[in-house]
Amino acid sequence: MPHRDRSLPRGFPLNPHRTGVARGRRILLRLLLCGLFLITGLNLAIAADHPDQLMTQGSEAFHRGDFEQALAAWKDAARLFGEQGAVRLQSQALLGAAQAAQTLGHTKQALQSLELALALAQQQTDRVWQATVLAHLGRAYLETRHLDMAADLLAQAHTMAGQQPSPSLMASILNDQGILAVLQQHEADALAAFADAIRLAQAGQAPMVALHARINAARAALRLGRPDDSRRWTDQALEQLTLLPPSHDKAQALVRVGRLYARLRTLLPDIQSPLLLRAAGALQESATVAKSLGDTRTLSYALGYLGHLYETEHRLDDAIHLTRQAWFAAQSVDAPESLYRWEWQLGRELGLAGQLDEAIDAYRHAVATLQPIRPQLTQAHAGDPPDEQDSIRPLFFELADLLLQRASRGPGAPGIEQDILAARDAIEASKAAELRDYFRDDCVDALQARTMPFDRLAPSTAVVYPILFPTRIELLVSLPTGLTRYLVPIDDKRVTQEIRAFRRLLEKRTTHEYLPHAQHLYDWLVRPIQADLNRLHITTLVFVPDRALRTVPMAALHDGTAFLIDRYAVASTPGLTLTDPHPLDRTRTRILAAGLTVSVQGFPALPYVAEELASIESLYKGQRLENHDFLATRLETELREGRYGVLHIATHGHFSPEPADSFLLTYDGKLTMTQLDRLVGLLRFRQDPLELLTLSACQTGIGDDRAALGLAGVAIKAGARSALASLWFINDEASTALIAEFYRQLNNPSASKAEALQRAQRHLLKDRVYAHPAYWAAFLLLNNWL
Repeated sequence: MPHRDRSLPRGFPLNPHRTGVARGRRILLRLLLCGLFLITGLNLAIAADHPDQLMTQGSEAFHRGDFEQALAAWKDAARLFGEQGAVRLQSQALLGAAQAAQTLGHTKQALQSLELALALAQQQTDRVWQATVLAHLGRAYLETRHLDMAADLLAQAHTMAGQQPSPSLMASILNDQGILAVLQQHEADALAAFADAIRLAQAGQAPMVALHARINAARAALRLGRPDDSRRWTDQALEQLTLLPPSHDKAQALVRVGRLYARLRTLLPDIQSPLLLRAAGALQESATVAKSLGDTRTLSYALGYLGHLYETEHRLDDAIHLTRQAWFAAQSVDAPESLYRWEWQLGRELGLAGQLDEAIDAYRHAVATLQPIRPQLTQAHAGDPPDEQDSIRPLFFELADLLLQRASRGPGAPGIEQDILAARDAIEASKAAELRDYFRDDCVDALQARTMPFDRLAPSTAVVYPILFPTRIELLVSLPTGLTRYLVPIDDKRVTQEIRAFRRLLEKRTTHEYLPHAQHLYDWLVRPIQADLNRLHITTLVFVPDRALRTVPMAALHDGTAFLIDRYAVASTPGLTLTDPHPLDRTRTRILAAGLTVSVQGFPALPYVAEELASIESLYKGQRLENHDFLATRLETELREGRYGVLHIATHGHFSPEPADSFLLTYDGKLTMTQLDRLVGLLRFRQDPLELLTLSACQTGIGDDRAALGLAGVAIKAGARSALASLWFINDEASTALIAEFYRQLNNPSASKAEALQRAQRHLLKDRVYAHPAYWAAFLLLNNWL
């Protein structure tokens, strides 16, 4: 029988204050903390006039993992040194304060301290110290993913350190430059930098720098597909760790080593058992060191990852026991950045143990803990290589899965409808978070503040919400009669294969190879709900696609007789809470239409764009910017001074997984999504925001799920209620015909935007020349379809 600490509560403590044991622990913890604060306060008061003592206290606190006390001591020391005019010492104290703030996730505070420390260091003649502060500032920008700034600062530090005999400093800089190379996906360069860092750290007697470089080399080797080399580096790191005295750094490094061994198990199956023992040993040793130091934060991580190790071995009792201990440790030091992990992990383990209600409670606590710290968490993990960053997407999907499992307990069971709604809300939270992370700002939150639920607005509209799980598709459909659930048993991999094939073959204008895939997707996504759509006389379908489904036009799904667009107007939105549903006010519609017809910057000419712009100009009041008039500066002037409700841009464009690499071509350059956001953002907070943003002749990559976020996201980030954009580059003449017909139909007060697009697409579908979906299906209406 596995050992279990019987003093721990058996169930997940939803509210620790409600249990006697937990209440006693909380009271004891508070008394201990109060005593600690009194002692700490007394010590700080005694040291108030002695900044040197504050520096020592800061170092001791940091060494044992008490970063709040370290930060307070170093900040006070910096203030006192400043009052004394001790510039060098003030700079050192600020550097310490920045390290503590950074460890706590207070990135902005860390950067401010480092900028001031650098300004003070530059008043001195000590070039080694200047290089040291530059290197720390570069590392701070590295961890916030400002890679260009980090590269510049680290290069300056490298040059300056190279002029001085300081191998330990150069080793530290090379280690950071190796991390930068990993983030830039230059793994071979990274590995070389780490190797040089180890050599110089050994020469400069900097064991911790050598240790971190070895661990980073092991991670880089994993990314290069060299698990044997990774194991060699990890073994060397563990061997070095056995020689180091107890410290916070040692405890943290043991956690990293334990996680590396755990990852290597699946890549080196022949030695899986020894690697498991090493992983468990490293994590257990980390817990022992952290406990001896009173470093409860690191103890939480050691116990939590040890719990996950037991989970992978299907020893659920031990896993749940350890995860609860990790949860308690994280809660006791108010560490939400780790607390949500262990709430999540506990939920997963309880779910595997069949304790469904307790698992859902744990997941809900994880979501509640995570939401306030999402921005800081994104920055905190930015310094990790992409494959080692923790994705929070599965948290929401696993919660939704459990909720839907509970809703399947049978008719008459209580709370079924609430669980289905809660499952949809969980996926919504994931979609909003994904879009927020894609653009790395809070534009999504600003939009959500002014949106309203739209899934029951129109009696002839249905909102189709497909959720792809590993063994099934869940279709949550908002009908005029309420939310209905449909289950389609199909493997997720099979669905994704069909989507990829459908997307790729749609562009082949000379064949109908796409048709079987169009029919399969129809059978899975539409046919299960067809009877209800017919019974309720639905005429508009709004899809909320997920993952790979974002890359395909639903309008081209086929029932064996006709395309979906023949029967329904179709629109898409990235999420229910990301749409501002208001009908187009045609009485106030002015259009700013811009485009290129000539070849510029190596891109081919788009001669039919002139006809496209002319047709829009004949229907609506507004302004036309063509060729040499289509400049970013002119666009900004027009948006500032005009009252435009529609912005139409007909030019070459590309959306990629990184928004910084997405662009629209102007006559004199490339308009990035950041620049477009700044320009169109001029309209974002006015009373009548941009009604429609049309991007004609743009494209995304096949199978590029994150690039598809750019199509929908650009409208949201720019504050537009709707966007019309193309998934792939289509025939210039066909595009002009479709766009012109769309705007003609949009001029009809009885037509919604979705219906206007439907009529335009059917207009081309009836033309024998353009009947193939390659010509008309690429255009998607995104967000508000009214």
